[in-house]
Amino acid sequence: MSRRAEVEQRLRRLGEIADIMTAMKTLALIETRKFSRFMGHQQRLVQSIESASSDFLAFHPEFRSNDQPAAGGSHVYILIGSERGFCGDFNEAIMAALIALPPIRPRLVVVGRRLASKLQDYPGVEAWLDGPNVAEEVQPVLNELMAVLHRVRAEQTQWKRLSVLSHDPEGGVASHILLPIMPFEEVGFPYPPRLNLDPTAFFAELTEHYLLAKLPGLFYASLMAENRRRLDHMENALRRMNTKIEDLRRKSNALRQEEIVEEIEVILLSAESLLNHQS
Repeated sequence: MSRRAEVEQRLRRLGEIADIMTAMKTLALIETRKFSRFMGHQQRLVQSIESASSDFLAFHPEFRSNDQPAAGGSHVYILIGSERGFCGDFNEAIMAALIALPPIRPRLVVVGRRLASKLQDYPGVEAWLDGPNVAEEVQPVLNELMAVLHRVRAEQTQWKRLSVLSHDPEGGVASHILLPIMPFEEVGFPYPPRLNLDPTAFFAELTEHYLLAKLPGLFYASLMAENRRRLDHMENALRRMNTKIEDLRRKSNALRQEEIVEEIEVILLSAESLLNHQS
């Protein structure tokens, strides 16, 4: 195989890779815009539930937590990582935030295959789940996650606090306390809310609704941050790829020019030889 043929083969391969990366970049952009719409609706739902819980807790202080950090196995952390790669140090940032936590030795539920592979030997991992790749996969993952949490709750009667460690849309890592529910705002109502249920039953239902509303928002935010990182990663990689393709094209053109010059020289030598033979 000639040198130019090898360069052309490399160009074709790089072109195919660039097409795949462009498709991945487009999908990441589509998902990012989709999450922007979902998160607006989800945030409004969470805010309404938080307002109702603040109203309830203001007149039923017996359901308030003392807000003391839970210790050991009584604190469960959900870690939301990525299922796919090409997102930079997305999972490493979650691990760094986990290591920086106070020494409470929490029990961990890890979401995302890439993150789980990095925490296989980390103490306290109770379970790991495959993470969502797109918005439509969030709800099935949540169903599995709730089943795992119910199992962990049944096994550990001292479980007092549930938190989530995940990326926010801006790309930073934040810790969110889901349980116990705290008052989110000051209430100025002079009279308690009228309930049609026993306060204990109402608060249990409210807690479940809060989890089912808050968790999807955290997953959407994490997926948005993941896709933004993937988008940046793809753009940088495509720039380097296009630079390499242009270099190879110039090299291919130079080799083609050399081949043309060699062909002309062969033709001229052949013509000169024929003239000498005729004379």
